[in-house]
Amino acid sequence: MTPVAGDPATHPALQRFLQALQARDASPETRRAYATAVGAYLDWLTDRGVDWRRPARADLRAYLAHLGAGAARTTVAQRLAAIRSFHRWATREGLAPGDPWGAIATPRLPRRLPRVLEAEHIERLLATIDEQAADATVTGGPRGVLAVALAQRDAAIVETAYAAGLRISELAAADLGAVDLRRGEIRVLGKGRKERIGLLGRPAIAALQRWLEDGRQVVLTRRRGADALPTAVFLNQNGMAMGVRGLRYRLDRLVSAAGLPSGVSPHTLRHSFATHLLDGGADLRVVQELLGHENLATTQIYTHVSPGRLREACRAHPRARRATTAGSTDPGTGRPDR
Repeated sequence: MTPVAGDPATHPALQRFLQALQARDASPETRRAYATAVGAYLDWLTDRGVDWRRPARADLRAYLAHLGAGAARTTVAQRLAAIRSFHRWATREGLAPGDPWGAIATPRLPRRLPRVLEAEHIERLLATIDEQAADATVTGGPRGVLAVALAQRDAAIVETAYAAGLRISELAAADLGAVDLRRGEIRVLGKGRKERIGLLGRPAIAALQRWLEDGRQVVLTRRRGADALPTAVFLNQNGMAMGVRGLRYRLDRLVSAAGLPSGVSPHTLRHSFATHLLDGGADLRVVQELLGHENLATTQIYTHVSPGRLREACRAHPRARRATTAGSTDPGTGRPDR
């Protein structure tokens, strides 16, 4: 049988590396991505008769050129991150004398500001769901009852994602046992299998309660077969757990129905959560904890997209309130400077 390109079985070091990732509770998606990136890299070196433990600088530069041919910059960055991680692990394990990529300058991605919704956009999204529920009530009958139940689910999804700043993968993995409506908490597993607590405000608690007590029971009656009842919080219309793809599709449909700006994605709710917290005066480290970011630098990007914070920072400038020309105004209030 011909070995598959990038197959860990053809590279014992890669096989050990993937086992180490699994021992660190890396997700299956992460392990799959690393196996693909590192496997292709090792195959490329092997085809050229290069020992992966001691590749020359010219070999690495040639691979960079190969990697960048026709691939998006984000893809290149992700694959290089996996390769660097593999070499650092191999060095720690004594399988290689050092990290050959340490002296190679690799292209950096430009840091783009995340798209953020205004509070009124969130309200419009929820109003669209309310309108769909009202239309379904008028329709009546079994179809109307189902449509109302799905509207309750959609409202719970939006409120929960926005209230707790959850990733869509965390929404999909949310389990009934992880929800505590009395305390207003939802326990989720984030990146790297790290557990954290998301906090739910009153609107999110109310929306989840309506869905769990009413709507979820409606869709459960549509299940076929005698399998065990699903424990996922969010179910599709057939009473099965909603995956990431299903959640993304549903949120995309709601965004379109609400007429929100193009380019809004489910992750935009998470960006909006962080930005609106900072606008309200929340401490950056608290926001870091709520988002589940390992590094504060990752959270700091939201300080650059928070207009409220920028205005407050401008007011702190010693000349922010001094008139330089006749009729000048305070940039924060729009009133004449005094």
